[in-house]
Formats: sequence, structure tokens, C-alpha cells
Amino acid sequence: MLTAEESAAGSRLDQWLAAALAPEFSRSRVQALIREGAVTIAGEPVTEPKRKVAAGDVVAIAVPPPEPPEPEGEAIPLAILYEDADLVVIDKPAGLVVHPGAGNWSGTLVNALIAHCGDTLSGIGGVRRPGIVHRLDKDTSGVMVVAKTDHAHRALAAAFADHGRTGDLERAYVGIVWGAPPRPSGTVDVPLGRSSKDRTLRAVVSAQRADARHAVTHYKVLERFGPDGMDPFASLVECRLETGRTHQIRVHMAHIGHPLVGDRDYGRAFRSKANRLAEPARIIVEAFPRQALHACLLAFRHPTTHMVMRFEAPLPKDMDMLVAAFRRGA
Repeated sequence: MLTAEESAAGSRLDQWLAAALAPEFSRSRVQALIREGAVTIAGEPVTEPKRKVAAGDVVAIAVPPPEPPEPEGEAIPLAILYEDADLVVIDKPAGLVVHPGAGNWSGTLVNALIAHCGDTLSGIGGVRRPGIVHRLDKDTSGVMVVAKTDHAHRALAAAFADHGRTGDLERAYVGIVWGAPPRPSGTVDVPLGRSSKDRTLRAVVSAQRADARHAVTHYKVLERFGPDGMDPFASLVECRLETGRTHQIRVHMAHIGHPLVGDRDYGRAFRSKANRLAEPARIIVEAFPRQALHACLLAFRHPTTHMVMRFEAPLPKDMDMLVAAFRRGA
């Protein structure tokens, strides 16, 4: 337990704690503990690392016990679309984290794969990421491929690194966004980097920045939702990636003024738009718990048979209900 002195007043909580607890705790470790609710001020949990410290604040930290060094298999159901000796293709549900990490050391896709595949997963990704050659955000659903052999891992990783420019990799996502782009199709070509406000998020940045990464998203409007003769209040879009940056679709669609419905990181300012809908559509839209994004298509060349394999996953039930709500709200 620590008490903030006058000299600490106005400091960021994470910075002050990291300095007070060095070298045992790094700033990133302190930030993770704060976001996990392990830090309290006057007995109340604080989850915002940049919260300002006040003189006299009594700060307590509940450090969780050490996590197991290696993930263990867990009997988590998997929707398997295809499996052979080289790979397994799944339809990942929303809410499932791909691999263990801070705050998610169990209950991940990797835990499920270890239980399902045993020791046959490729070890190239390391103990935390066995077989993982690409990933989807926790709250993005859809098709993923996982390598079961090192040969398959190398071939698939190379295909994803190339983003299909010289091979047969094809990826498509379906999302529901606020409003509708003015043109039926288009391309967003702006670099991405870490957000200056929150390092866990991404933002459009200058190409001259050291961390800027080339990012290109192609989109096509599939359906517009709204009364005839009026601007649509939402639309169903297909997005195809030319690059594969973290949060790419989410940031790019927000950048052009059409963030994903339910995206609490990049579309928070648009949540009030649900007020335009009549009940019960408004209630369904307001309660939608995640970004409305689904990886609907994945095609790749099999690393052993060299056949092009194509897998599609229909919209999950929650997004189906969201589309239906928007149609009724129109």
C-alpha cells in the first residue's frame, strides 16, 4: 500500500506507480495490473492508467499469483470447418482470445487447440502461440487456419506475410458500419501506428513516423439501411485486406467516418446514432456487445497438396440479429 505525497500530485497513476515500484515492476506491467482492476484508490478499483494522482491518495495493488509458464489444454468447443494432418480450419466465435497473454492466460483458442490436437501443433509459434499463423481480435468472429506441422506453419506464415500479392491467399470480412460510404466501393490507403492516447490502440499516422506501417483496405457496400430518400443510418460492407495490420479494418472505417457498430474503441462517438431507430431495433443495436466484424472468407493454397482451399463462414447469430434489427429500423 502506498500513499501519494504532494510531489506526486498531477502525475499519471501508471508513471507514479512504476517509479515507486521500480525495478520490480515495469510500467507496462503496472498498466496491465491497472486495466485488470488490481489497483485501487481508497478501496475503489481504478482501470485507467492515465488517471491523475492526488496528494494523499492511498493506493493498493493486489498482485495476482504467477501464471503457469505454459498454456494447458482446456475442453473448449471448437467449430471445425476442416482438418487434416497439416492444418485445422475453424470458425472462431466472438469473445474467444486467440492466444494467452496479459489478463487472458486461459480460456483461449490455444488452450482449446492443445486439448484438441495434443502434441501435433506446430511449435514454431512458441509455447504461447503454437500453430498460430494469423489472428483475429477477441471480439471478431470468423474463419482462421492453424498449422499442425512446422512445414505447414512456414508455408502459411509466408502466404500471410505476402498478403496474397504473389500467391493464392484471399481474405474477406463482413462488417456493419454506421452510415454508408458515398461510393459503392473504395479503397482506404493510409498508414497506421500506435495511438498517442492509448498504446494498446492504433491510429492513422503520418507516413514519416518511425512506427508507421503501410495499410490498405478495399471495401464494398453490400446493403444500406435507412428510409428511402434519406441518408442511410448504417450499412453492411465487405472489406478485403491488402495488408494485415492490427485493428486495420476498424481504424480505416472509422477514419473515413463509418466506424463499426459496437466498436467501443474506435466508434464510441457514434453510439448515439442508435437513437434514430424505433424500438425494439434501437434496444438490440444499443446492446450489441462487440465490433460488428466477421471474417467470412479465407482461401489459401494447401502447403502439402498445393490445392487452393476456400472456406466460408456465414454471419454468426448476433450479427444476423443486428442486420435484421437495422432492416426493421429502416
